[in-house]
Amino acid sequence: MKKGRAIALLPIAVFLVLYLGLGILFEYIMKIPMGFYNVPIVFAFLVAILVACLQNQKVSFEEKLGIMAQGLADKNIITMLLIFLTAGVFVGVVGRSSAESVAYFMLSIIPTRFSVAVLFGVACFVSLAMGTSVGTITLLTPIAVAVSAASGFGLPLCVASVIGGSMFGDNLSFISDTTIAACNGQGCAMKDKFRENFWIALPAAVATLLLILILSFRTDISGAVTESYHLLQIVPYILVLVGGIIGVNVFVVLLIGIVSGAIIMLAAGHISPADLLANVGNGASGMFETSMVAILVAALCALIREYGGFDALLAGIHKVFKGKKGGQLGMGLLVGAMDVATANNTVAIVMANPIAKEMAEEYGITPRKTASILDTFSAVSQGIIPYGAQMLVAISAAHELGYDLSAFQIMPKLFYPILLLVSSLIFIFLVPQKERRDI
Repeated sequence: MKKGRAIALLPIAVFLVLYLGLGILFEYIMKIPMGFYNVPIVFAFLVAILVACLQNQKVSFEEKLGIMAQGLADKNIITMLLIFLTAGVFVGVVGRSSAESVAYFMLSIIPTRFSVAVLFGVACFVSLAMGTSVGTITLLTPIAVAVSAASGFGLPLCVASVIGGSMFGDNLSFISDTTIAACNGQGCAMKDKFRENFWIALPAAVATLLLILILSFRTDISGAVTESYHLLQIVPYILVLVGGIIGVNVFVVLLIGIVSGAIIMLAAGHISPADLLANVGNGASGMFETSMVAILVAALCALIREYGGFDALLAGIHKVFKGKKGGQLGMGLLVGAMDVATANNTVAIVMANPIAKEMAEEYGITPRKTASILDTFSAVSQGIIPYGAQMLVAISAAHELGYDLSAFQIMPKLFYPILLLVSSLIFIFLVPQKERRDI
């Protein structure tokens, strides 16, 4: 073990101060819409790498390049990048109408009184199938607005139900960038992380559904939402879900989803071949920044590890968090804090991965448990913070439809992220390790 040097963590501090500082400046002082997401995160990481390269003058620049290259030459990093791009292609192929078909189909067969519960359930399914909470919120928020206007349910409750459901799927999906990052960063199979995570997320989802139903029966209902839908477009989602759950290789699962989605969209005349190819390119391009962040973080963390930064951090964590349960809580708080600072759960996981991996070895925590903790606690933070992409996209979509809505109206109705935190803490501290389902 190298001697711990706390100063080696300076690049992470520089990144957080730069990114968070600019985000606050843009969002709250300059009042720029989606201000946090106008901050060039790649630039912030480049500055952090520059700071790391200026540290430790005993190591030459050529040696530092070699250290960074070793950080990138990891099978899990390459796998993660390829899955990111393939998942982007899948989302580009299946498109917007597939998710809307799921929502309108469910709203057409279930009584209006249960429409908010339907919104939550549909958001769970769509985000689980698409692997993106922001994409799910973008697609379903207009439907939530329509449900509120037609049924009498409050708009904050409808939108919060969509956000909560989207975080459920984002946390569990086999093709979510957070799942990909957590599993490949910890070296565990996605199906194992899913099974570990499922027993934490399910109670929170069920409790959320019950709360929504209780509120639904206390609301005066009128009207209904009816729109056309195409059930055949749901097939690619189902194939991806089933393939992932039974343990089919993630690349095979995504290829099946892409091919089936392309055939269905073309055969039904929903899209032209030229537009389909454009969507494929756009889907892959949408993952470029996330992929670049993964590369830069791997390079940065290699330098920090070489300088002894992680050893210093681990020593500090050991003083505060004792035993395996304390280690799990420490991991959760670590990734949660990084998410609050970056407002991006994927970035938070990528940054926390190398530290969490060393913590897992120190505390004797399995890779799948570590991946589950990282994904779950980042989902909790991301689902609640008022400046997260999920919240800002939902508010923006409502504004475009002529409705004034603020984050602080929605936050009290965000039942799922809060209950997910409660469920996570129960599983860490109250459920005996030997009684848990170890699948």
